[in-house]
Amino acid sequence: MIVIREITPARKSDVNIPNEPFPLFGRMVPAYQDGSWSHRCVLFEEKDVSEMCFPDENYDYDEMRENSVFLGAYDGEACVGLAILQDGMCRYMYLYDLKVSRACRGQGVGRALIEKAKEACKTKGYRGIYTQGQDNNLGACRFYLKAGFRIGGLDTEVYKGTKQEGKSDIFFYLDL
Repeated sequence: MIVIREITPARKSDVNIPNEPFPLFGRMVPAYQDGSWSHRCVLFEEKDVSEMCFPDENYDYDEMRENSVFLGAYDGEACVGLAILQDGMCRYMYLYDLKVSRACRGQGVGRALIEKAKEACKTKGYRGIYTQGQDNNLGACRFYLKAGFRIGGLDTEVYKGTKQEGKSDIFFYLDL
C-alpha cells in the first residue's frame, strides 16, 4: 500500500529519487480565444514515438526546505514518488517537481501526491497550485487536466536557443 507523507530531515535523501524515462507520444496544442483556454491533442505517428528522461536534479533538501514542502510516496520504506511544492507568486504554490517511479505509474500515486499537495497548500494559506508541463509530454499534460488543473498560460519562448527548441511550456492551475 502506498502512503503519502511529508519528507522529513531524517529521510532527506528521498528527495533525490532518480528520474526515469517517460514516453513522448503526442503534443498538446492549447488555444486562447474569447478569454478562455481550450486544447487539442495531436498523437505522433508510431515511428515518431520516443522516450525522454530528465537529468537527475540533485536537490539540496537543507537549502530548499525553508521555502519548500517535500512530499514522498512510500511503498514500505521505499520512496516511489515525489512532489516538491515551493512558495509561489500571488496565491498559488508552485509544483516544482512531480515524479513517480516507472513501476508505480498508472496506480494513482501521482493523484495521491496532488491530493496531499492540496492539503499542504491549504495549511499554508494558498488558494491553489500551479505548475508547467512541456507541450510534447502529452501524458503529463493529460494527467494535470484529469487531476483537476486547468490551462492558464503558454510560454512559446522558453526553449529558444536550447537543445529543446520547438517545445513550449503549458501552465496549469488548480484551485482549492
